[in-house]
Amino acid sequence: MTPQDFDYLRKLLRERSGLVLSAEKQYLAESRLLPVARRHGMSTLVGLVGMLKAGPSSPLAAEVVEAMTTNETFFFRDKVPFDHFRDTVMPALIAARAREKRIRIWCAAASTGQEPYSLAMTLKAMGSALAGYRVDILATDLSSSVLTRAKDGIYSQFEVQRGLPIQMLVKHFAQIGEHWQIAPEIRAMVQFRSLNLLNDFTPLGIFDVVFCRNVLIYFDQPTKTDVLNRLAHRMPDDGYLLLGAAETVVGLTDSLKPVMEKRGLYAPNPARRMAPAEFGNVLTFAAKA
Repeated sequence: MTPQDFDYLRKLLRERSGLVLSAEKQYLAESRLLPVARRHGMSTLVGLVGMLKAGPSSPLAAEVVEAMTTNETFFFRDKVPFDHFRDTVMPALIAARAREKRIRIWCAAASTGQEPYSLAMTLKAMGSALAGYRVDILATDLSSSVLTRAKDGIYSQFEVQRGLPIQMLVKHFAQIGEHWQIAPEIRAMVQFRSLNLLNDFTPLGIFDVVFCRNVLIYFDQPTKTDVLNRLAHRMPDDGYLLLGAAETVVGLTDSLKPVMEKRGLYAPNPARRMAPAEFGNVLTFAAKA
């Protein structure tokens, strides 16, 4: 692959997904995209890039983006955010929503479903504390292939051993051969939908809790700021945002602020929250996605 071809791929990936691929990551592109090229009858990436240039809006472009997207996840990943959700976020929201008795949760980078299903199992364990409440979980991801897996809720032995307590495996999963499928009542608690965070997500509505973990790390600073500002406008003043361990709002936006002594937990900052007109529409390149 020529440097020019790699530059074209880097530009396409940034425009379509926000993924910033550094110049020294050509080996990564080659390892992930060669299988895509071979599926389309090509032995090198030169032909693949040629096809992309000929049809930049073709399904092939989406296939390339999906191949380059990292979908690493596991049940109750990093544990701390789920402790915050159970011990801080949900008790506060249950008290605050005593009248309307509805809570909306958004997992903005759901991958193969372990995160939203972890939240669903946590809610199930809260039992009578949620009596009379309607709790909606929306799970979105850029990749349609991982969402298909997530909807099925079928995981390998290796996947269920990563972070899932044995008592939850026994209680909420059924064994199917060498795999495990999450129970229908847990699957029914989660709605899955394809979404690119670079695009306008205003139509999704307002969410009391947003999990947007381990996705901002792949964006450049302007894209991080843009996404965070728009997320802040999808939450009420008493809402919560949870980011990954390597992510923060500090230095990126004043629309959100850290919750003291709760690592990875953030809240809207009403006094500093920007009006939509101030940060404009979705980043200009997102319109091409």
